[in-house]
Amino acid sequence: MIGTTGRASVSGEPNARLKASRYLLFFVAASLLHAQAAPPDTILVNGHVITVDARFSIAQAIAIKDGRFTAVGTDADIRTLAGPNTTTIDLHGQTVIPGLADGHLHDAGGGPGVDLSRARSIPDVLTAIKARVQQSAAGEVIVTNSDWHEAQLEEQRLPYRHDLDSVSPNNPVVVVRGGHEYVLNSAALAKWNIKKDTPQPAGGRITRDEHGELNGELIDRAKALVTLPAAPKLTIEALQAQHRKLNEAGLTSIRYPGASVEQYRLLQEMARRGVLTIRVNQLMRFNADSAASMRRAIAASGVKPDEGDEWLRVGGMKLGVDGGFEGGWMREPYAEPWGERGTFRGVNTMKQAPFTDVVKELNREGWRVATHAVGDAAIDEVLAAYESASAEQSIRGKRWTIEHGFIVEPDQFPRMKALDLVISAQNHLYLAGPSLVKYWGAPRASRVTPMRDYIDRGFVVAGGTDSPVVPYPPFWVIYHFVSRGTISGGVMGADQKVSRKEALQVETINNAYLTFEETLKGSIEPGKLADLVVVPEDILTVPDKDVERMRPSQTMVGGKVVYRRAS
Repeated sequence: MIGTTGRASVSGEPNARLKASRYLLFFVAASLLHAQAAPPDTILVNGHVITVDARFSIAQAIAIKDGRFTAVGTDADIRTLAGPNTTTIDLHGQTVIPGLADGHLHDAGGGPGVDLSRARSIPDVLTAIKARVQQSAAGEVIVTNSDWHEAQLEEQRLPYRHDLDSVSPNNPVVVVRGGHEYVLNSAALAKWNIKKDTPQPAGGRITRDEHGELNGELIDRAKALVTLPAAPKLTIEALQAQHRKLNEAGLTSIRYPGASVEQYRLLQEMARRGVLTIRVNQLMRFNADSAASMRRAIAASGVKPDEGDEWLRVGGMKLGVDGGFEGGWMREPYAEPWGERGTFRGVNTMKQAPFTDVVKELNREGWRVATHAVGDAAIDEVLAAYESASAEQSIRGKRWTIEHGFIVEPDQFPRMKALDLVISAQNHLYLAGPSLVKYWGAPRASRVTPMRDYIDRGFVVAGGTDSPVVPYPPFWVIYHFVSRGTISGGVMGADQKVSRKEALQVETINNAYLTFEETLKGSIEPGKLADLVVVPEDILTVPDKDVERMRPSQTMVGGKVVYRRAS
């Protein structure tokens, strides 16, 4: 339930069952009245329907007409609504939940580079790269896809310069890891003239090994020293293929956290043709580091704040002030040796003064701001800028966000609350737990991301993955939030667990709230868009590990089946 707490209400009154029964009768009656106008197009019966409405009501059946839910209730009640042309889907006891959303998804991964997603060791990485080198011309640049992480490897570390040299002494190799890091071999360092005396770029980092030699790692704005071969042009067909993968995982809505005008125009064309199978909210991102350059970029784009409809809408503007796993900007130094004897606190990618100027300008122009901030020092910068903008024109009620918010301090919560911020949180710890322990130490890493703290302090938290940094399956998100289990680091930060109901809200109605669509979608209620997922078991009661393994039987968007698992 979205409210002052962002959590489900659980009654402890003696007559709670009676009240719940009366509410259900009222709910069914209201649903039936809503449905009397015409027979539904589709009914789903003989199921376990978790509505995620204000009371977390449970029903048996659903009616859908013209892409919206028209009735929710018992099998008998819903069957009476069917007409001669109504399609009946027998759920055979399966569970129905609202369509799942990912509030921070760049893409579904993959690409034309070397695929490292299935690598489980450094030798696996090197074997994949060697195979591509053998297929390539002399001197051709070898680039990997970004959808992998060292935490999936047995060695729990990155492949560095000399590892890569062993399989590619002559061809330049650029290992892309997530959105914040490259690792280069010696040939690549030479190609782009990166040496020991190359100055550290502002907002970036060229790292070294324990002997002071370049290890090939470039973080954040240091990546600008490298010019990768042009990526294949994004097409409607490529977006459709990605959306099909997301539908298969149970996603019915996504929020692109900072994408180009070109991508937005492709999505507009898909909406015009009626080929979107997933609802999209896109944050725009422009390479602007001053108020004046931001004004020019917005004017050149021709894009207006909040334009769009229920299929595609502009959600605001994405900014960033620090790095990722290896560059989150902290108040305190990193753990050694990453802390470089107490001198390294992460990477500040955009300084306070220009960031504040841009934020204030966006507020004046009516844009909602969403800022990438991983570390507590980064959150300090974001809060200072947001407070400055709000002093000119209040941002309360506008649902500005902090994206990620890994490490937040007690003194920051009241400031965040005063600004009425929404938190866009992801399951990075699920994938990268051991790496974060190395970078930041176990106590700090175990706090990532403090879901329990956020929810208990009344924040609405919307969930996602940051795919391709973390794989996109939404059930992995739910599993991690309720168990704090990780792929290879065991349970971390158990005090930050949330309940099943809270996790389901985070992945459904809270994401709808994030984009001002909580009256339109995010729960199964009459009048709302008929987006839903069918799963074989009850997600509220199965063992945690079964949630992690859960796969949809069927996904519907607007009452249409966009994915059905083969029998």
